[in-house]
Amino acid sequence: MGSAREEVVIRAEGLGKRYQIGRSTAAYGTLRDTIADLAAAPIRALGRLRKARASSRQPRTIWALNDINLEVCQGEVLGVIGRNGAGKTTLLKILSRITEPSAGRVELRGRVGSLLEVGTGFHPELTGRENILLNGAILGMRRSEILRKFDEIVSFAEIGQFLDTPVKRYSSGMYVRLAFAVAAHLEPEILLIDEVLAVGDLAFQRRCLGKVGEAARGGRTVLFVSHNMAAVENLCTRCVLINGGQIVCDGSPTEVISAYVRSQEQQLKTGIDETARRSGSGRLVFTSFGVETIQGTAVPLVRSGEDVVLVFGYRKNGSAKVNNVDLGIAFYTEHGHPLTVLCSSYTGKTYSVDSTTGEFRCVIENLPLAAGRYVVGGRLLIGTEEADWPTDGVGLLEVERGDFFGTGHSGFDGHAPLLLDGHFLDLP
Repeated sequence: MGSAREEVVIRAEGLGKRYQIGRSTAAYGTLRDTIADLAAAPIRALGRLRKARASSRQPRTIWALNDINLEVCQGEVLGVIGRNGAGKTTLLKILSRITEPSAGRVELRGRVGSLLEVGTGFHPELTGRENILLNGAILGMRRSEILRKFDEIVSFAEIGQFLDTPVKRYSSGMYVRLAFAVAAHLEPEILLIDEVLAVGDLAFQRRCLGKVGEAARGGRTVLFVSHNMAAVENLCTRCVLINGGQIVCDGSPTEVISAYVRSQEQQLKTGIDETARRSGSGRLVFTSFGVETIQGTAVPLVRSGEDVVLVFGYRKNGSAKVNNVDLGIAFYTEHGHPLTVLCSSYTGKTYSVDSTTGEFRCVIENLPLAAGRYVVGGRLLIGTEEADWPTDGVGLLEVERGDFFGTGHSGFDGHAPLLLDGHFLDLP
């Protein structure tokens, strides 16, 4: 909290947001989408009726935020951290007036610029030029003020040749570059930034973080949601940890990040449900999956290009020593598409297992996965005997952007999950 003499520019009291489970929100669509939607309405209605009957005993609402009390003073750079689904983005959406709270109240003093989701605040049919002018007007700026910043915005966003193209035709990267340039350069008193910056390449991320630092030094108030703990620690003057829709820690970035890491330690290793679908004799079975750094520290996520250690907990059923054990590892997309397979026997390594419980470790150097979430599969063979093969995998691997190529480029996230470290030869 700031001192009593500092001006409070954001005040949230008893803030709560409740969502109805299964309820969708309206989104932009084409005329064709609308016609198709109408045609399918009777079928959907029947489906909803069946689902309602089937789930009549299930809870119908969930609190994304619950009793949030928060004050932010002018000039503070507040980091907001927490696991996915903790309520961070919901908080920023309420502060941005994109959604209304279900309980409590919010007071804001000053113009608010926000960068939350790709496309938030842009009209898809308008051009980049028109959206810059529109966003400035929404912020309450005079046309002369907007035009004074116009060239700087276009230069920062690097969209010059597409300035008069409707933004619905922009790639996600172009969208984010323009959205950030508008939010940062039109000088709102309060700037709200979500993890959407991760869409840009590494060079653009560095420029954005530099601009955030510049805004903070200029006395503007910044709320910065990020999974990048280094950026939070370097940029922010204060930090809050949100868990389960509530603020559970508020203090210096170093203190709050440490609390976050400690809270994750018990959850970093994912236990494998004994009742999960699996095949095999059961003489040797997986019990958990986790990820560590080369130094042995458990981590919730890793970066492309880092050296990582995959940790597979096991249990041996029976007293006899088990020889010639082969550990198989597979990587899949979230949608189940196979990417690659590695077995310890491929590398000439098999295990002799004597202890009842233990852990297998596999080092992956220069992790060749683009940012995203991946399913890790595991399979244990004893010679040719299949001992354990969990059908749905053993755990998830969260990967964020990293400098895999050593050039600042991080690949094509969402399009090409595998990264290749190739060498291009000079022309003869």
